[in-house]
Order: sequence, then C-alpha cells, then structure tokens
Amino acid sequence: MEGWHSAHMIDVGRLEELYDKFNHRRYVSPDPIEVVYQYEDPRDQEVVAFIAAMLSYGRVASILKNVNWVLDRLEGEPYRFLTEARPVFFQRGLGDFKHRWTTSEEMSAMLLSMRTLLSQYGSLENAFMSGYDARDKSIIPAMGLWTRSLNRSSCRSLIARPEKGSACKRLHMYLRWMVRSDNIDLGLWTRVRPDQLFVPLDTHMFRVSGGMGLTSRKQANFLTVQEVTEGFRRLVPEDPVRYDFALTRLGIRKDESMREFLYGKRILKQ
Repeated sequence: MEGWHSAHMIDVGRLEELYDKFNHRRYVSPDPIEVVYQYEDPRDQEVVAFIAAMLSYGRVASILKNVNWVLDRLEGEPYRFLTEARPVFFQRGLGDFKHRWTTSEEMSAMLLSMRTLLSQYGSLENAFMSGYDARDKSIIPAMGLWTRSLNRSSCRSLIARPEKGSACKRLHMYLRWMVRSDNIDLGLWTRVRPDQLFVPLDTHMFRVSGGMGLTSRKQANFLTVQEVTEGFRRLVPEDPVRYDFALTRLGIRKDESMREFLYGKRILKQ
C-alpha cells in the first residue's frame, strides 16, 4: 500500500507544529463541530454532534444553517426532546426542511431512530458499545452493527453503511469528535480506543493525503481510508487521526496555504 511506504518521508515534527498551531477553538470556524460547543450537557452534545455530522456534506454555511434549523425544533434540549417527544412529531416530519438531497422525511426517520436507541440504551455511546469488542483492531465491526440499528430505509442518504465500501466520512468524523479528547474533540466516549479510529476522508483530507504521498488512489472509498489511516498510524500508532483537524484547516481556511505547507517542504522531509 502506498501509504505504508511514504509515511517515513513525512516530518512528524512539522505535523506537531501544525497541530500545536491549530489545536485551539479560535480556528474551528467554519466547521460543523462549532454548533456542539453551544451545549454543556454531554447528553445534548452527543445528540447534537450526531445531527451535525450526518448533515456535513455540501457547503459549510448551508450545513450550519440547516443543523441550527433542526436544533431549533428540539427546543434547546435535544436529548430531553427526543426522548420525550410524542410520536406525532416524527410522523409529521420537519415541515419544509431540505438539505441538498436529504428530505424532511429522512431527517425525521433519523431522529426517530436516535430516539429508539436513546430510549433503549440511554445514550448513543451505550448503543455503540453493545456491539463493540476491544479486541477488534478497528471500530468497523461495531460501527456496522450500530449503523444498522440507526439506518431505517428512509434515511439512507444520512447514514452510510461501512459494509458497502463507503468512506463513511461523516461517521468517522463523528467518532473522532466523540472518542478523541483535546481542545477540539470532545472525548465524551471513554470506552473506545483512539487507535481504532479511521481518518474522516473528506475532499480536503483526500487532497492533502495525496500531496503527502499517503495514497495514490483516485477514489475516496474505504480502501483509500484504510491506506491513509495506516500511513498516519505508522507516525502516531496510538492516535492515527491526531492531525485530521489541523490538516483540514489548510483546505478550509482562506488564511492558510495548503500548497505552501505541502510543497514548500514544510511537511515532507528534504
């Protein structure tokens, strides 16, 4: 695999400099996780983060607008609302909600699935842990079971299926938020090991990973995710997604130059 052979060419010290620079909340915006910081109750944060992550496709401005639109309907207490709402709320749907190809009916179905798991397990983490085995080398088996319990037929555009070979960017991003703990990631899930996570391979990270020589693949599918993650795992075995947030800032923030960082020999060793 290409990433296995190129990781030794990467200057980890430079990556650490990048991490130290961007591992601060002042660099978050624009990013869907910023919505989660508005809530203090971990139960609300877990729910809000899942909604924000599943809607994280398309332009960030539209993502934030539509996430907030949904949250407004949950009356400021998402966990309480979902666990106590009458069934008619889910049956009626969310009115004229639309996020690109995600419809009101799909969003209502996802919220209903979340309600079911919250009612049964008390939290999305507990639901995930019901299929988790710490002996597994990755979180893919548990993620597959978890998404099947969430993925009603009418919300498939929101929740990807790992067994289909999808990159599952939004799911991996959500798990990064939940499992890792630093100034950006919340670390709410303490029973899943960070070394089992996979890189959330969005457009920016796909481009950066290619520029770093971690992959030469042309499609951002799960094989590419595995390859890129393995490259980072060779650098930081205990935390392969450590640099994800910092590196994506190079493609998202207009005040940072990805070209300068990659091709100005600031990451790749000379």
